[in-house]
Amino acid sequence: MKRIVIHWTAGTNQPNNIEFQHYHFMVNGDGVKVAGMYKPEDNENCNDGKYAQHTGGGNTGSIGVAMCGMLGFQNTKNVGKYPLTKKQCEATFKLCAELCKKYNIPITPETVLTHYEFGKAHPKTTSCGKIDIIHLPAYPDIKQNDVGDFIRNKVKWYFSKL
Repeated sequence: MKRIVIHWTAGTNQPNNIEFQHYHFMVNGDGVKVAGMYKPEDNENCNDGKYAQHTGGGNTGSIGVAMCGMLGFQNTKNVGKYPLTKKQCEATFKLCAELCKKYNIPITPETVLTHYEFGKAHPKTTSCGKIDIIHLPAYPDIKQNDVGDFIRNKVKWYFSKL
């Protein structure tokens, strides 16, 4: 595995059946990790159609980690009824650190990134224009273009504790 792409589901704070098909791991609003129906290794080769389809144009070699929530997100002032929680975010950052260790993934902007960042870096993919993750309600002072760096710094901190 070469990278982790972090998402929000744009659903409630609990995973649903469709999300189980699209992400390797989900973290619910209580910070509980839930495994999807595919293993990360299923995304080593996506030609057989049996893999977690989480990042248009970037599924091969990518682990999809999603925080459940953000249904109804409009903007930073109107995040909907299912905002990402601090407990959920921290559990996700720790999970990403564990995955980086397990799969020997360095923590860089190219290897641990949000779906939003992947789309910006790959404008000819269907991921271009995706807004997950441009805001972390649990950390309201983090600006849109700083979210990825904030997450990577948190992942690095958790990695240092492993």
